[in-house]
Amino acid sequence: MYIDYDVADKIATISLNRPEAANAQNTELLDELDAAWTRAAEDPEVAVIVLRANGKHFSAGHDIKGGGPVPDKITLEFIYQHESRRYLDYTLRWRNVPKPSIAAVQGRCISGGLLLCWPCDLILAADDALFSDPVALMGIGGVEYHGHTWELGARKAKEVLFTGRALTAEEAERTGMVNRVVPRDELDSQTRALAEHIAKMPSFALRQAKRAVNQTLDVQGFYAAIQSVFDIHQTGHGNAMSVSGWPVLVNMDEMKANIK
Repeated sequence: MYIDYDVADKIATISLNRPEAANAQNTELLDELDAAWTRAAEDPEVAVIVLRANGKHFSAGHDIKGGGPVPDKITLEFIYQHESRRYLDYTLRWRNVPKPSIAAVQGRCISGGLLLCWPCDLILAADDALFSDPVALMGIGGVEYHGHTWELGARKAKEVLFTGRALTAEEAERTGMVNRVVPRDELDSQTRALAEHIAKMPSFALRQAKRAVNQTLDVQGFYAAIQSVFDIHQTGHGNAMSVSGWPVLVNMDEMKANIK
């Protein structure tokens, strides 16, 4: 089991539990995570959802070693179908769960890790949190769910994608991506306190407030842009395959340097 799940006092806590791999996301972890989100969404006793991670790091992103069934020959069609389900559909579904959600992020949050915290309504970051998307090293322009422009603004999004550098928690707070930066040893307690406060609010009012904000973003083009840029992302895979014969074209030493 890669996911821990607990409900207490109207709060569902979903914990990534693969700390020995810096909570890197294989197929099994993502499928378990989606099941946990669905369970929390359907439970009438749950008012708020908290997403957190065990260990030093929130998530090192997608596990490029893979996991789950893989065909003998990797094709762009296989990549498209796999990523459409687990990296796009899952993320959008979590974003649209009609209950408030809070992500608690510590340590490294790399590439695919952003696809886990960005769907949440609020993000609390430990003061040691670092957010990055160095996927340009793979010959691809960013991860599958392009929240970058919406979360960071156009110029900061370009800087992060062009350089692959990590944003500190304080920088992320200044862009509005992060709601609060808290001491590492207070991350869980402050996240819990915020969740408890929100859980006392009328559930229908919370649902409608969330819908109002998300609907406004969608009217501004969020949903259409996410879908469109997913297809742009797939051209990156196609280019990597044409150059290297494999969907991953990457300087592994530089990628590993992002995790300490």
